[in-house]
Amino acid sequence: MSDGPARDESVNGETTAESTGEVEGLRREVAEKQDRLLRALAEMDNLRRRTQREREEYVRYANESLLRELIPALDNLDRALEAARKTGGADTVVQGVELIQREFLRVLERVGVRRFSALGARFDPTRHEATARVVSPTAEPDTVIAEIVPGYMLHDRVLRPAQVAVAAAPDEDAA
Repeated sequence: MSDGPARDESVNGETTAESTGEVEGLRREVAEKQDRLLRALAEMDNLRRRTQREREEYVRYANESLLRELIPALDNLDRALEAARKTGGADTVVQGVELIQREFLRVLERVGVRRFSALGARFDPTRHEATARVVSPTAEPDTVIAEIVPGYMLHDRVLRPAQVAVAAAPDEDAA
């Protein structure tokens, strides 16, 4: 009879050791699955934030192509104003066109478009389009000395670069 209880203990001892190993294995598996779940949740949260940022940027710049189309109309108003000023005697026409121009600029400003001047600035290929190089003994080389067409920004993006004439040193012309 002494064999019986000894066998029970060894069987119970083995069963307990096996159970402890199984429990530890299950704990590791639960910890791994919990880690994967937390990573998936963090990845989902990052995706949600990135999508929100992209959506906000899309909305902010959604009118870009329309605004590119409107800017030449503003250029035509500028030309009409200049021609009316040169011919003289058309003060009322000039005043009317100036009112239209101011209103047009206000509308553009409300949607985030602003005109920028390049005169006197150092040439920046991201904001300026050089259409001419002019030899100038007085102006610093690579400085904008004339603005053919103004540039426009949409919030913090260049909508259209300013078309400019850039100063060149007298010795550059010889080269």
